[in-house]
Amino acid sequence: MYPNLKAALVAKGIRQVDLALALHIDETQMSRVLNGRRQASPGLRRRIAEILNANEKWLFSQAKRIPPLVAPPGSVGAETSSAQRAR
Repeated sequence: MYPNLKAALVAKGIRQVDLALALHIDETQMSRVLNGRRQASPGLRRRIAEILNANEKWLFSQAKRIPPLVAPPGSVGAETSSAQRAR
């Protein structure tokens, strides 16, 4: 599975079917690539990166995405409202 590739599609507002059409491949093949069940050829990887205007190595990294950091209580940006403190 390629979480960065999926995130890039969402961020760009591109549907899986639209990417498949742009690449002239079957939607089923595109699904298999996105879910890591099919290895994309170097040429396909390059074309996907070009369409998404993103780094190919990053797109096809299988590392899990790191969730955003949450500021610890009392730090800058972690202010709470009186309603939140009352809970």
